Amino acid sequence: MRNPLSRAFRALEIFNFRLWTAGGLVSNIGTWMQRVAQDWIVLTQLTHHDATAVGIVTGLQFAPQLLLLPWSGLAADRFNQRKLLMLTQASMGVLASALGILTMSGYVRLWHVYVFAFVFGAAAALDAPVRQTFVGELVGDEHLPNAVALNSTSIVTGQMIGPAVAGLVIAELGTGWAFLLNGLSFAAVLLSMYLLRIQELRTNARASRAPGGFIEGLRYVWARPDLRSILVMLFVIGTFGFNFPIFISTMAVNVFRTDARGFGLLSSIMAIGTMSGALLATGRDKPNFETLFFGTVVFGIGCALAAFSPGYWWFAAALAVIGVAALTFTNGTNSMMQLSTTPNMRGRVMATRVGFGLGGTAIGAPIVGWIANHFGPRWSLGIGAVSAFLAALVAALMMAKPVTAQLDT
Repeated sequence: MRNPLSRAFRALEIFNFRLWTAGGLVSNIGTWMQRVAQDWIVLTQLTHHDATAVGIVTGLQFAPQLLLLPWSGLAADRFNQRKLLMLTQASMGVLASALGILTMSGYVRLWHVYVFAFVFGAAAALDAPVRQTFVGELVGDEHLPNAVALNSTSIVTGQMIGPAVAGLVIAELGTGWAFLLNGLSFAAVLLSMYLLRIQELRTNARASRAPGGFIEGLRYVWARPDLRSILVMLFVIGTFGFNFPIFISTMAVNVFRTDARGFGLLSSIMAIGTMSGALLATGRDKPNFETLFFGTVVFGIGCALAAFSPGYWWFAAALAVIGVAALTFTNGTNSMMQLSTTPNMRGRVMATRVGFGLGGTAIGAPIVGWIANHFGPRWSLGIGAVSAFLAALVAALMMAKPVTAQLDT
């Protein structure tokens, strides 16, 4: 019998997944550096602490998840996933580098950031469902829950390191360098994709090229009560709860009056909680609606604690709680939807998942930013708490149903 440690890292025994994880870690650090830099430059350099502008940038970055939904999932199901990933990753690297050069030159304006956020989001919209389903090609269904958890651990590690590094880079070198370093970081994931052992990939059946593929995917999801419920939860909490750029930046700058280092540190502290959630998920064989219920309830409690935090470090502690809960919820939805879905439909189902979750953020971010501007950042966190409790209610209703209705395969 495996010891608990080896069982928690069992997917890393597969060469392709180890390589993918190593390249992804470098890129994830760069991605989180860019996220912090983007929020910081908008809030403190291109506007006078305008939370609505941060919300618009966030909305533009995630809007393509909804706009490209008819094509992103279909692309993941029909095309060679490795080649498509190399294209999207290279595109994001070029865009990040271009924004870095524009910022370092001193010519960057707010509308530039808006445009780059939208175009970058379009590349990410095509990338996300492919990247999520490609994990299954790397490890197979047997190790999928563990691989999803470990992949999240890599993302969270980047979230821990990236914001702290971004704070130092912004303070010492300038915001443009954070963008440029992110652009360079994509070289690591491209190299890992190039070095994969192609013959060891567990390629899923590709979807047919018949018209109506997107509609077929929607019908598939709509016919499944479990998938419908998960999407409702993702939309509710994604729209009003997953607005971390607004929550953290406005609380850091407008409430606690911190600098770039303090702002970056808050994101890193939240990532410590997220890392705890990721490590817990590595030992979980198969999540269910009880997992989602726990995650959303704790998320709501964390947002409420953050809203009432009397000081910087109390707020940081609440962010750690939010991090654990957010990872538990998102990982749970990822594994549940992939494992209960026909392989040739996974791309479209996962694109719908991303579209409802991040696409909801595109709708909610400007609203939450407006609330933070007019009523204060603490009220925006309160809205996040309410959304989490509503999502928990959906999970509770599914828990009350028979098991076959919860996970209709």
